[in-house]
Amino acid sequence: MSMKLYVGNLSYEMTEDQLNTLFSEAGEVTSAKIITDRHTGQPRGFGFVEMETKLDGQKAISMLNGRNVDGRPMAVNEAKPQQRGGFGGGRGGYR
Repeated sequence: MSMKLYVGNLSYEMTEDQLNTLFSEAGEVTSAKIITDRHTGQPRGFGFVEMETKLDGQKAISMLNGRNVDGRPMAVNEAKPQQRGGFGGGRGGYR
């Protein structure tokens, strides 16, 4: 079973290929995605990496969390499940 990781404090120059290469040191990478601003297209300094197995994911966390990459200590941990909803739908506000 795969494991999705949150990767924070990334350099704004980091590419998805570089992120993939970095995490492949720990095991098989299924996907690597850097999140960009919807309006400007600029990187937001974080992303997600999916590792092939939970074992590879745990290894990546222990190897890469806190590692200094491009002058910044990376934050790597298991991604929390994405939540949907929030303040959506319905009629709200004053009448």
